[in-house]
Amino acid sequence: MVRAVGYDRHLTVIHSAAAQLTALTGETSRVIEEPGAVRIETDITPDLIRQWPRLLAVLDLGDTYGLTATEAGQTAWLRIAIGPTNPC
Repeated sequence: MVRAVGYDRHLTVIHSAAAQLTALTGETSRVIEEPGAVRIETDITPDLIRQWPRLLAVLDLGDTYGLTATEAGQTAWLRIAIGPTNPC
């Protein structure tokens, strides 16, 4: 039972972060499964820069977060660990 509650919490955070990024950008955020985690990312746009405090609040939902810069542009991302929880 404890295991299911922890897993549901992670799913809630993942869905909430993805939905909030989509609302901020008007574009569907990318949700990428990784071993033991989920990464959610979105492209940085001029409109998103004007909402920087809101973006940081969403990124802070992750266990880690950051920005990646390439020649194509910048991407904001957050990573949420979804590893197994310890049973009580």
